Amino acid sequence: MTLQDSPFLRACRGLPVPHTPVWFMRQAGRSLPEYRQARADVSMLDACARPDLITEITMQPVRRYDVDAAIYFSDIVVPLRAIGIDLDIKPGVGPVVAEPIRDAGGVKQLREIEPDDLTYVTEAIGRLVGELGDKPLIGFAGAPFTLASYLIEGGPSKNHEHAKAFMYGEPELWNELMRRLSAITLGFLRTQIEAGASAVQLFDSWVGALSAEDYRASVLPHTTWIFDQLARFDVPRIHFGVGTGELLGLLGEAGADVVGVDWRVPLDEAARRVGPGKALQGNLDPAALFAPWEVVAERTRDILSRGGAADGHVFNLGHGVLPSTEPDVLARLTAFVHEQSAV
Repeated sequence: MTLQDSPFLRACRGLPVPHTPVWFMRQAGRSLPEYRQARADVSMLDACARPDLITEITMQPVRRYDVDAAIYFSDIVVPLRAIGIDLDIKPGVGPVVAEPIRDAGGVKQLREIEPDDLTYVTEAIGRLVGELGDKPLIGFAGAPFTLASYLIEGGPSKNHEHAKAFMYGEPELWNELMRRLSAITLGFLRTQIEAGASAVQLFDSWVGALSAEDYRASVLPHTTWIFDQLARFDVPRIHFGVGTGELLGLLGEAGADVVGVDWRVPLDEAARRVGPGKALQGNLDPAALFAPWEVVAERTRDILSRGGAADGHVFNLGHGVLPSTEPDVLARLTAFVHEQSAV
């Protein structure tokens, strides 16, 4: 089997597959004891800048679960740190920005990202492509709205009040901020593709906080620009956000080949909202993995059945693997999806 014949890449393109491919968001992370060992004395952002650790951590779930794709180990704020933004990832909190951006001077700090800022990315992906062989590597980046929220709020936020006030009250400056973040995001994804990533995912953690009207006016043009710029690389483009049931049609309109769906919307309904010509990714509730196996199996069969309504289906969770998830359950789930969906 060649790389382009992999079930994951074929499903992303809506082509027939021997079985439904599987990977899990946050498949590399705290649920794995080998991950905790690898990161025992290394901060998150330092780990994301070391090719040896990036390679090892990215490969761990591939070895353990036999998933159909690896995802590049990183964090959505990595490109911001690469251009010199003073931030850190605090355990139990998340990304924290030393000086939140709330005016034109702050926006002007955001320069374009250059290849020299990301030499460790190129080195790590070169190693990974060699180890993965015929399994694809998914590149990864945070989307502009979510990056903007972190930068404006100064850290995670439940209500995004500062970010929304900025968006509502300073529309021209907001668009300039989004243009700059879009260019940074594109540069980060382009570096990964040019180094050997076979697909990319744009992850918009917080965009579900917006109404469809606000998304269309203030976010969609920038997301569309990123996907348009990526089109020339001819790799599948995945778009995922949390709490985006009301935005699924717009996420499809933005230009991705695959729309990720969280656990709140059944896949057959998501296919109707997204429209034809798109594959779907998802969408088992991560919390379901803590239920008895019979429950996991029943819900998985239902998702596989509903996924048939889309032009292609990549099985995944409806968000990331929770830190206390039992790894053996994910290994069993991967094998179960392959068995249940085998042609």
